[in-house]
Amino acid sequence: MQKKLIVYFSHDGEAYVGGKITALKTGNTKVAAKTLQDLTGADIFRLVPQKEYPYNYNETIGVAKAELQDSARPAFNGSVPIEKYDTVFLCYPNWWNTFPMIVATFLEAFDFSGKIILPLCTNEGSGMGVSEKDLKKLCPAADIRRGLAITGGKVAFARPLIERWLKENL
Repeated sequence: MQKKLIVYFSHDGEAYVGGKITALKTGNTKVAAKTLQDLTGADIFRLVPQKEYPYNYNETIGVAKAELQDSARPAFNGSVPIEKYDTVFLCYPNWWNTFPMIVATFLEAFDFSGKIILPLCTNEGSGMGVSEKDLKKLCPAADIRRGLAITGGKVAFARPLIERWLKENL
């Protein structure tokens, strides 16, 4: 039986949802990751940055843009024994057409050779962006399956979409 892990980065605070900036108690990606955990029973690991992102949406996207332009690798707290897992669900928001740079930090910290990676990306209309292509660059020896893009404003109702994606990709 394959051992599964959900790794997610989610920003709590203000987010762009349905055409406007909205304060969220729980980030959209966290909602998706928890739904995924409920459906799969997988272990879960949250990527918590050592330096928090601002609560304010505009400040956060400014930091995210600078990190992307600088190819920054923000540090995260904790660790996870990746070698124990066969399948990794990687959940993240689409920031500047790809995953946040903290996700790149995580991907470069471990060897994903031979592992199945299923990316799940929350967004407000930009889909997966180039994140799948970027994921393949960082993890060339992994079996990267088709990603799932979920509109953040609809994440609370995405369970059927996630179920279908799981059936198609596992």
